[in-house]
Amino acid sequence: MRTLLLFGGLMLLAALLIVLGVLLGDHAPWYFAWIVGTVMIVLVSAAGMVWLDAQEAARESPRQR
Repeated sequence: MRTLLLFGGLMLLAALLIVLGVLLGDHAPWYFAWIVGTVMIVLVSAAGMVWLDAQEAARESPRQR
């Protein structure tokens, strides 16, 4: 849960910085693409984290058949 909150906090910080950049600059389409790419990277990272946790939980739990 701590890792998920860290991802969320960093994503919020990134979004605020991007909004500030858009307001100060005139390259809005580039920032939009950056936001989409950043969200995609965070989602792929979160999915990898969940997958790794599931693999570790399966390895640690006794096998029941």
